[in-house]
Amino acid sequence: MMELRKDPIIKRWVIISSERSKRPMDFKKQQPKSEDSFCPFDYGNEYSTPEEIIAFRDANSTPNSPGWWVRVVPNKFPALHSENELKKQGIGIYDQMSGYGYHEVIIETPQHNAKFADMPIDQIKEIIWAYIKRFQTIRKDKRIKYVQIFKNKGEEAGASLLHPHSQLIATPIVPITIKSEIEGSKSYYDFRERCVYCDIISQELKDKQRVVFKTDEFIVIEPYASRFPYETWLLPLKHSHDFGSLENKPTLVEDLAKTISIITKRFDKKLDDPPFNLFIHTSPFIDGVELYYHWHIEILPRLTNVAGFEWGTGFHINHVSPEQACSDLIEEKDIL
Repeated sequence: MMELRKDPIIKRWVIISSERSKRPMDFKKQQPKSEDSFCPFDYGNEYSTPEEIIAFRDANSTPNSPGWWVRVVPNKFPALHSENELKKQGIGIYDQMSGYGYHEVIIETPQHNAKFADMPIDQIKEIIWAYIKRFQTIRKDKRIKYVQIFKNKGEEAGASLLHPHSQLIATPIVPITIKSEIEGSKSYYDFRERCVYCDIISQELKDKQRVVFKTDEFIVIEPYASRFPYETWLLPLKHSHDFGSLENKPTLVEDLAKTISIITKRFDKKLDDPPFNLFIHTSPFIDGVELYYHWHIEILPRLTNVAGFEWGTGFHINHVSPEQACSDLIEEKDIL
């Protein structure tokens, strides 16, 4: 069973997906997999994944075989599936729709133990290009309203396999977090006629307390109201609402790869290679958000646990100020 159900009180949608219960790690504590364990994402094990959707590979190689450096495959245990028919219905006071969508895995490298902090910038760039290609293809499906690209690094961050990979889930509704960002950005724009993210960038450059570094195209900050220790945002310096627009901006793709390389190296050195969640927040596929929304990347190192107060109230208690986190990350020297 795959379906989406809406909470009638706070208007939050959830995915009910019994397919995910087939994953062997669910509902029990897993021991870390040893390096000798079989990995379906390893080079030479292409037969063990669903057939690839796209791959960056040698010209003389064949699909679903060695010769690749980035592969994209359907998730073997999807939360949503594009073969499902999109149906919407009401059941009394409840709203429900069928589990239509996309769930894909981006296998980032043939190297089992690689990580962003150790990868060449060119490899990170290729991963970003894979993100862009799938993002731009899926957006052509008019039933899809949002594409979430994300990376879980480490078991504490939700990764079920050690091999470096990212995921993509595309949904027929706009997630509540994105909807809140859109509404907040529009409210700010209606009052000031400016993008709130652009104003944040200007404020942070002026204050110089929470800017970790900037490149030609991106700024990296510890946000003023950080929820977690060392929560980090990557924002394009120039206003842009749409991550997919990078398709025609190869210099920005290269600069973004450099930016990700630098910040993950700093995490490695300062925070001892922490688990983290990385996700891209971009505009949903709706009209009218161009002026006031600003796409960005958020990275959340998993250094603390969310507990009862946070779950019960929505408040987060952060024991490292963003100013201190910024100072700590500035101390680290970059090696590219």
